[in-house]
Amino acid sequence: MSGTSEGTGSAADSIRSAITERHPAVPAAASLSRAESDLRDYRAAFNAAHLAMAVVDRDGYVVAANQAFAGLLGAEPPTLVHRCAADLVDLAAEARTWAAYQEVLRGRQARLRCTRRLKHPDGHSLWTEVTLGPVPGTSEVLLSVADISDRRDLQARLRHLQMHDPVTRLPNRALFFERLSAALEASSYEHGGGTGRIGLCYLDLDGFKAVNDTLGHRVGDRLLAAVAARLTHCADQSGYGRTGGHLVARLGGDEFALLVEDSTGTEQLADLARSVLAAVQEPFDLAGQRLSVSASIGVVERAVAGTSATCLMQAADTTLYWAKADGKARWTLFDPERNAHRMTRQALSSTLRPAVERGEFELEYQPLVDLESGALRGVEALVRWNHPQFGTLTPNRFIGIAEEDGSIVQLGQWVLRTACRQARRWQIEQPSDSPVFVSVNVAVRQVWDSDLVGDVAEILAETGLAPQLLQLELTESAVMGSAGRPLQALQSLSDMGVRIAIDDFGTGYSNLAYLSRLPVSVLKLDGSFVRGFRYEEGTHPNPADETIVEALVQLAHRLGLTVTAECVETAGQAARLRRVGCDTGQGWLYSRAVAPDVIARMIGRKVAAAVTAAAAAAAGTPEPAPAAASASSASEQDGPAQHPLV
Repeated sequence: MSGTSEGTGSAADSIRSAITERHPAVPAAASLSRAESDLRDYRAAFNAAHLAMAVVDRDGYVVAANQAFAGLLGAEPPTLVHRCAADLVDLAAEARTWAAYQEVLRGRQARLRCTRRLKHPDGHSLWTEVTLGPVPGTSEVLLSVADISDRRDLQARLRHLQMHDPVTRLPNRALFFERLSAALEASSYEHGGGTGRIGLCYLDLDGFKAVNDTLGHRVGDRLLAAVAARLTHCADQSGYGRTGGHLVARLGGDEFALLVEDSTGTEQLADLARSVLAAVQEPFDLAGQRLSVSASIGVVERAVAGTSATCLMQAADTTLYWAKADGKARWTLFDPERNAHRMTRQALSSTLRPAVERGEFELEYQPLVDLESGALRGVEALVRWNHPQFGTLTPNRFIGIAEEDGSIVQLGQWVLRTACRQARRWQIEQPSDSPVFVSVNVAVRQVWDSDLVGDVAEILAETGLAPQLLQLELTESAVMGSAGRPLQALQSLSDMGVRIAIDDFGTGYSNLAYLSRLPVSVLKLDGSFVRGFRYEEGTHPNPADETIVEALVQLAHRLGLTVTAECVETAGQAARLRRVGCDTGQGWLYSRAVAPDVIARMIGRKVAAAVTAAAAAAAGTPEPAPAAASASSASEQDGPAQHPLV
């Protein structure tokens, strides 16, 4: 190893020069004597200092080292002279630190401070803080090394307390997300060193709140600690502990997470979830208390590429919610299609209210035909949402959302007003023909959350439509369960002259005692009965369906009610319904839901099967084949019929 020719005299000259410059008025001999005295003092202080120090020349070699510096490295000061300073304190381990060190030696950077872990010759390691700065008036730099091992140990203990849960001793939420982010970042830069995938089991305990409420938080904490131990054991037993590629953490409350780095696929995560589920379901014996709990687990496994910590946790949280909604005590794997449906539902929910104001909804009308004469008696208003992103949506896509968030009130008012205005327009444009009534679906929430009676009265007055030409449909379950305000509203509407119809009759409560007291004028038979009337190749209709329908029709007529059959798709069905006395029919035999101008051309004519082709052509759509009509009619009428406005 090469060194400098100046040796320790260089430092002496540097210090002497600096002292002389500070006292220019002192005579040369006196100045020299004073400088030598100061130099001895500085040298004595340098050697006796507890802080490890060394003077380093511009080439990076040690010029002088004090006893503390030598003791730190387990050597004697003379043996360190001419040694490479960077090697002694490991300054070349990081490219960034090495570059900064070179800048200090060249005088381009004033100071460098960094932390280094050094190994003492006796074998123990210590953490040090290394500082380099220039010696004034010279080209050398002063290197100092402070032992900060105690400080680092204290920081490590504090960090452990900060990053671990005191109840379970598991990593907490902060450490979990730190580890997750590091795992995602590391996998993004690795090439061939791992699977490039990551997995997560996100779980919480079913019914944990009941344990806290009945047995106290002390027992609850013991249960959490016992669960944590079983989760850790499951991860170790699965083999992840041998590679260090797992992390079991408590995220808060009774929520836990098992992170699997470099996962091999969904089957690996499924096996882990199954073992965790079985382990948690084993009874716990806690201080004389024997407890049995279960867990719900959301499982996510995917490629690291294109995945962020936020996206992964959102998927895990959604999947855990599915596991809870599906009955708890189970694990559920993330399903992209199901999640896409959820995201679509959320998007629809957030834009539903503004969509009414923007005019994105429209109404189509499906004929209600007199089964005896074939004449058009009325129409049912069916709402459609012309969504700018998802296209035309049928009611089963958004009515349930509207009922949940309350926007059904605003939407229902728009549907009612638009339908009444259209019915009045038909009446004005064709005064010589018998006017057709319009049937509008109503949700029970419209009765509770708004003044439905007042709204109907206002709209009828505004549009000029006679009350007898408006029919309001409510599902059987909603009507039969009505009491208090809803029942009073129905009675007021009936007294006003508005007709009340029970939709999907025969599938809900079917409480005949209620039926005799409710202000109802129309029963709409559920399509499941009507489909039983249909002859299929090689099969025969169910005679029980005809018996039930005939009994319901006779009962309704005795109570002064009319009966409408939904999902009429064939002439045979229509003939049998007519034979048992059913009054009106609705279905694709006559027409699908069409635009108002098509209905205008049907008014005053017999709506026979031949009209179907004309209506379909006018609507710009081909006439469906009977088989297709059956499937489509079921989705158009039966499926959405569980929701109002369909």
